[in-house]
Amino acid sequence: MSLLLHPSGAASIAVTPFTPADAAEWDAFVLGHPDGTVCHRAAWTRILADSFGYRTHSLIARVGDDVAGVLPLTEVKSRLFGHRLVSSAFCVYGGPLAANDSVLTALTKAAQDIADRLGVEHLEYRSTRVLQPDWAHKSNLYVTYKKALPPDPDKVLESCPPKRRNKVRKGLKGGLIIENGDSLDRHYEIYAESVRNLGTPVFPKRYFANILAGFGKDAEIITVNHRGRPLAVALQLYFRDEATPYYTGRSEAGQSLNAFDVLTYACMRRAAERGVRVFDFGRSKRGTGAFEFKDQWGFEPTPLPYEFWLRGGNALPDTNPLNPKYRLFIAAWRRLPLGLANRLGPMIVGGLG
Repeated sequence: MSLLLHPSGAASIAVTPFTPADAAEWDAFVLGHPDGTVCHRAAWTRILADSFGYRTHSLIARVGDDVAGVLPLTEVKSRLFGHRLVSSAFCVYGGPLAANDSVLTALTKAAQDIADRLGVEHLEYRSTRVLQPDWAHKSNLYVTYKKALPPDPDKVLESCPPKRRNKVRKGLKGGLIIENGDSLDRHYEIYAESVRNLGTPVFPKRYFANILAGFGKDAEIITVNHRGRPLAVALQLYFRDEATPYYTGRSEAGQSLNAFDVLTYACMRRAAERGVRVFDFGRSKRGTGAFEFKDQWGFEPTPLPYEFWLRGGNALPDTNPLNPKYRLFIAAWRRLPLGLANRLGPMIVGGLG
């Protein structure tokens, strides 16, 4: 597929499917684009395909020999949760990155053509700002949090709100130990318990293995241990001058020991040690415990204006856990034995996207 447009006074724009041979050019464009995020990295295309069997339809735009835009696209199809084209599945951010409005138009037209051909219910951009004002939006559900880090790692704790700082100190005095570069097995053990307790199906372990392999030095596991036992874990990703604890978890045993506060501090300190200047605390839903926790850490929420192109009069989707129709499922999932939840979760979670 190739779409050629001829804007007045401009060179032709060619939009073609992304191939592995495009990865280096793709990432160079993402790194140089002001709206580029860790979720736009080329590695996600293979990670999602290899982890969940998704069909990906990512697009790259060129003007002459130069990359002028990219659009990661994942096809998510489930009997339970519908059929959609997402930029990008299981990613906080997404949507097209374009050098100008003409390239944005070309990428979006190509994505809509793919959506029509596949017969999906909708096309979703997980944008950090409004790109398509005429589309349906969800601006009040998700927020993201970012905060500048002090350049000196030893100043990170001082920069935290007093209440959280005291909890961190109490946890460290109580014997909690921070470890960087821990094993995936220990991370997965605690992460799986944590999401089961929230009533959410767990990802397959291969997904995390693929992230670590795909991002290399830009991905790292951080663990808070007590007497050799992991209590809180994070899979932290790095992009430009930002760090994001992308997948975190805490065991029930860690709650009374302030393990998650220590983990938050550990992720911020580790980022500062690596020379990172911005800590991205990730996405949360309004009205949840995670939203309140991040607010208590002094982070200001910024709304994420997710955008939806609805085909054929389809309604705006609502597959998030706050939807009342999922309450019984969530309550039942929380009661599952952990071993059973870990077996069933990977068979279900791919449909969520």
